[in-house]
Amino acid sequence: MIDADLPICVAALYKFSAIDDCARVRGPLARLCCAQGVKGTLLLAPEGINGTIAGSDDATARVLSHVRALVGEENLEVKFSRAAEQPFHRMKVRLKREIVTMGEPGIDPRSSVGRYVAPKDWNALIREPGTILIDTRNDYEVAIGTFAGAINPQTKAFREFPAWFRAERERLLAKGEAPKVAMFCTGGIRCEKATSFLRSEGLDEVYHLQGGILKYLETVPEAQSLWEGECFVFDERVAVGHGLEPGSYILCRACRRPLSESDCASELYEEGVSCAACYAERSEEQRAGYRERHRQECIAAARGETHVGATLRSSQKQES
Repeated sequence: MIDADLPICVAALYKFSAIDDCARVRGPLARLCCAQGVKGTLLLAPEGINGTIAGSDDATARVLSHVRALVGEENLEVKFSRAAEQPFHRMKVRLKREIVTMGEPGIDPRSSVGRYVAPKDWNALIREPGTILIDTRNDYEVAIGTFAGAINPQTKAFREFPAWFRAERERLLAKGEAPKVAMFCTGGIRCEKATSFLRSEGLDEVYHLQGGILKYLETVPEAQSLWEGECFVFDERVAVGHGLEPGSYILCRACRRPLSESDCASELYEEGVSCAACYAERSEEQRAGYRERHRQECIAAARGETHVGATLRSSQKQES
């Protein structure tokens, strides 16, 4: 039975799978989503598909059925959650070189990847003495939650991960014996590609959390969980906690970083305009533009409309 308070089905999905003609695939997929009233962002590349969509249960199921027909039903990673309102403003199907950008030629999770670890087995792995636990997400994501004891590479984008690992490799592997390396990310796609990269660098004992943090938070009871904090998600929910319950963060509309209640108390925070993290990154002219945009959005909201600025900003990158 559908929860009347949470009628929207949110599906985060990805699969590394050969797609020979992405341009041909794009049109029918986009038309189906729009016809079903499904919104969100899907990325298509020769290596597969990645994205998050939201709509009614029946509509979302129809789109997922179409995706499975495109890439093969087996092992399509889908994480479901619920939302009170549609978390996206429009539907976009984009063509990309990679479904998650690493920028390393020859890395192909379809042919070489680390070992998948189910959420129920994850705690045992990361508790093993000597296991190196690495969070492959961006610094602003790690800041609001991660697994206890995880290494934070402090990257601003996933494409920085290879350079970070190469710079830190000697220190990480200093003990001489080849350690187990366990990696994780939001939905599984970044850590899966990261394991493929580490295998190309000569490491064999490489593992990644199947289904990512979202599947872990969905399936592992909070009393048994080693997760600390909340998990940033790439939509208007901003963050989720155990059981995929809505979190406590809001977005800075200037830089799209998550903000806590204390962040909003900063003198540098101005709704729709700036936060302490991005204030020095923007000019006063830019803030004036954000201020006007926010004013127009407030006027539109009072009329029960969605301002075009909100629509354009809603199409975030998927797990960048």
